[in-house]
Amino acid sequence: RYSLFYNRLKNIEENEGGLDKFSKCYKTFGVNQFVDGGIYCKEWAPGAEAVFLAGDFNGWNPFSHPYKKMEYGKWELFIPPGQDGYPSVPHGSKLKVVIRAQNGELLYRISPWARYVVRDEDKVNYDWVHWNPPQSYIHKHPSPKRLKSLRIYESHVGIASPEGKVASYKNFTYNVLPRIKDLGYNCVQLMAIMEHAYYASFGYQVTSFFAASSRYGTPDDLKEMIDVAHSMGITVLLDVVHSHASKNSEDGLNKFDGTDSCFFHSGPKGTHQLWDSRLFDYANWEVLRFLLSNLRMWIKDYRFDGFRFDGITSMLYHHHGIGTGFSGDYNEYFGLHVDEDALCYLMLANHMINFLHPECITIAEDVSGMPALCRPIAEGGGGFDYRLAMAIPDKWIQIIKELKDEDWNMGNIVYTLTNRRYEEKYIAYAESHDQALVGDKTLAFRLMDAEMYTNMSVLSPLTPVIDRGIQLHKMIRLITHALGGESYLNFMGNEFGHPEWLDFPRRGNNESYHYARRQFNLTEDHLLRYRFLNTFDRDMNKLEERFGWLASPPAFVSEKHESNKVIAFERAGLIFIFNFHPHQSYVDYRVVIWHSSLIVIFKYKILLDSDAAEYGGHQRLDHSAEYFSEEYPHNDRPNSLMV
Repeated sequence: RYSLFYNRLKNIEENEGGLDKFSKCYKTFGVNQFVDGGIYCKEWAPGAEAVFLAGDFNGWNPFSHPYKKMEYGKWELFIPPGQDGYPSVPHGSKLKVVIRAQNGELLYRISPWARYVVRDEDKVNYDWVHWNPPQSYIHKHPSPKRLKSLRIYESHVGIASPEGKVASYKNFTYNVLPRIKDLGYNCVQLMAIMEHAYYASFGYQVTSFFAASSRYGTPDDLKEMIDVAHSMGITVLLDVVHSHASKNSEDGLNKFDGTDSCFFHSGPKGTHQLWDSRLFDYANWEVLRFLLSNLRMWIKDYRFDGFRFDGITSMLYHHHGIGTGFSGDYNEYFGLHVDEDALCYLMLANHMINFLHPECITIAEDVSGMPALCRPIAEGGGGFDYRLAMAIPDKWIQIIKELKDEDWNMGNIVYTLTNRRYEEKYIAYAESHDQALVGDKTLAFRLMDAEMYTNMSVLSPLTPVIDRGIQLHKMIRLITHALGGESYLNFMGNEFGHPEWLDFPRRGNNESYHYARRQFNLTEDHLLRYRFLNTFDRDMNKLEERFGWLASPPAFVSEKHESNKVIAFERAGLIFIFNFHPHQSYVDYRVVIWHSSLIVIFKYKILLDSDAAEYGGHQRLDHSAEYFSEEYPHNDRPNSLMV
């Protein structure tokens, strides 16, 4: 693998002028304006017989502006400025690339490199709009320094409002970012930014890879949003989809040059059976240029601080993970079933980002557990900084769905939370957007279900279902945060137990926005119990910010007691103790401390208590109490204390 990566990198260095030049092609491909007002156009359409540019600027004459054919399937066109010195293609004008296919058919296409596409309300397809404002947004604030402890708020701009509509970049900037900051998250991961024609795809059926979604606002609105986030010290990551592309041809990449290949594999190999989408040919030189340039553009132009690479299990294997289980056996990760070209692309992408923008972060979403994905490329690794701990949310769902409280297995919980390869960083999460989607349930809804509609008011009795749900919601999140990885992620709204599910407007729900929103207002109503969960989530993050357990070595687990239902561990100098017993509390409970000094006596105090009144608890612990270590062996350690 390293040899394949090295040979391709060497090829780029020797024949393309290096990675910097190779990944800056977004400045030459598509339609770009020179300083003197001239317009330079460039496309890659190897299957085309002829290429033209048509639009508002030439009265939609499909033949007046032909491209010149170059080698390797590239086409170029230069349009001089008008007699008045102004650009011949003005800002805001609509354009189309006109392709004469091999069968003589004229195809009107959006450039794969288009920077702005919009859809009129009375139309189905998107239109390409030339984006070149007289004055683009100028960033005022530097990007935050690379974070040691990453607390990620997974977000979707369009649903980030209590109102039933598509919310805007402006709304997110002025209403949601302050909330994220107050909750103690230092990183926001943005979904559904790359333009996608179908809103209900959650942004995972991308049609225009270089265009920021216009349904939320303009490119400058997004730049301002990222700039304001940086002013708050918040790192901004983009959920990038390079694992596949929408099958749309009128406003997507599919059949751009009239063939079924171009950017993709031809035939069945180029189609994902489950996603009904197109699969990139990662061995193709121009595809590498396109995808690497795409990453570079989001960093340079918008100032994104890194990426979460979506669906890379589909990329890593020729079977795309379909109908395949992964047990951890190493034969599953090495062999002819592995797509080495796709893996090599990921290595090139991480190398480019690390080499040219070392402050940026990359995250892998891989369900298979591919070894060394988060190890340096020099070791033959994938070069990612983090990978998602995808087994953790599945485990919590399985426990809540299948087991009685008294049957919860403490050892199995600890095993799932700590089962990760040494020195590969994992992002722990109890639930993400996947669990919030229609057809699934959030943890809060699984725990409290229909009673969330009737018994979340403090004026109503605290029923056993609501009491259990609120307490377990806090405990599950804290133990996942503290034990599950080297970073933590939460999907927007889940921090306060957002009721119901997430469903985008579509035919099946009569195009309703009722479930495509986040009811942040629920936390502001002091008569509702949602505020307890919201406050706990904030204080949990603030405590991590203070002590940095995510950046600390893995925890020392001192107890996983099955009959007592107690888990205890130590990390970053803090002792975490969880009592999962459904009805039993304990006094004078002995817990190990890691320190082995026989001379120094350590004093401990409560820092965070899920049973505190401000978190909707029963206030059974005295926070003024002090706990002292003593030379009393317990669980194979010389020192312990009583709690």
